[in-house]
Amino acid sequence: MATTGGAGRPEKRKAITRAATTVFGREGYVRASMDAIAAEAGVSKRTVYNHFADKETLFLSVALQNSAELTERIGELMAKHLDRVVDLRRDLAEFAVERAEAVLSAGEHGALGRAIRAEVANIPADVLEAWLEAGPVASQRDLAERFAALTGSGRLAAADPELAAEQFTLLTFHGVAERSFWGALPVAGEEVRRIAAEGVAAFLKIYGPPAAG
Repeated sequence: MATTGGAGRPEKRKAITRAATTVFGREGYVRASMDAIAAEAGVSKRTVYNHFADKETLFLSVALQNSAELTERIGELMAKHLDRVVDLRRDLAEFAVERAEAVLSAGEHGALGRAIRAEVANIPADVLEAWLEAGPVASQRDLAERFAALTGSGRLAAADPELAAEQFTLLTFHGVAERSFWGALPVAGEEVRRIAAEGVAAFLKIYGPPAAG
């Protein structure tokens, strides 16, 4: 069933990466096998190896793809709520809610992230570093840039925007992440909004200028 060229190759590769996302999310990195991924994709194992040299290469590919997709979505939410702030408290809270909802609804993307966190000691260090850089680190860097801009415009008073971004995430997102076991279980919408509102209120007590809120 392996192909060496032609129009079918991109479709085969997409089928393999979709299957790998499913299998890695379900089985984890260690237990997942190339045989299981091939079966899930409906291709031969030879076809999988024609596209990816080994399991580590395949895992890195799907981890980076999934991480980048979620990072892009969160970046869109930052642009929507933080690039043209009208009401600081409201816009921060709405961003926090929609970011949490994006993670909770990530489906198989979220399952892969949970597998990475559960097996962090078993995942090759270079793969883990690349995943972090493409996902959580990139999102925090983008958020810090927004907070630096808001500080420059007088909306925030964040002398250390990177620390402010970290604390904003801790206050408005990690409570949802922990309650949901990083998207494995549902969290009521009112609870997500409560955590966001209370987190933003605490954040602005630390980083809001005197007139904020």
